[in-house]
Amino acid sequence: MNHLGVQLVSASKGRVELSLPYGDKVTQQQGGFHGGAIGALADIAGGYAALTVAPEGMEVVTIEYKINFLNSLQGGEIRALGQVIKAGKRVIVCSAEVVHIASDGQKTPCAVMQQTLTAVPQTY
Repeated sequence: MNHLGVQLVSASKGRVELSLPYGDKVTQQQGGFHGGAIGALADIAGGYAALTVAPEGMEVVTIEYKINFLNSLQGGEIRALGQVIKAGKRVIVCSAEVVHIASDGQKTPCAVMQQTLTAVPQTY
């Protein structure tokens, strides 16, 4: 997260919002936000949302995710809102919506993701 410049916007039980500013570390050859950066932001947002409902002393890891890219825009920032859909005994299902926020405040959908995670013992 530090390398990419991701920042925590808000966090509550089952819900986390992150932001990622536009920059050369997160763009592709045409100058838009790279799909890998968009996917990483969505994965992190969903993972942190899952972590808010994981049992004490446990960490979460992603089992899989499915992402649909809707737009790749330039400038401004992207924000991901990760939300827990269902926290079961073995898996946690989350979703994330990624939007681009232009410098004038205009919001455009960038991606939607569904994710499955599991809790594992914390090792640090």
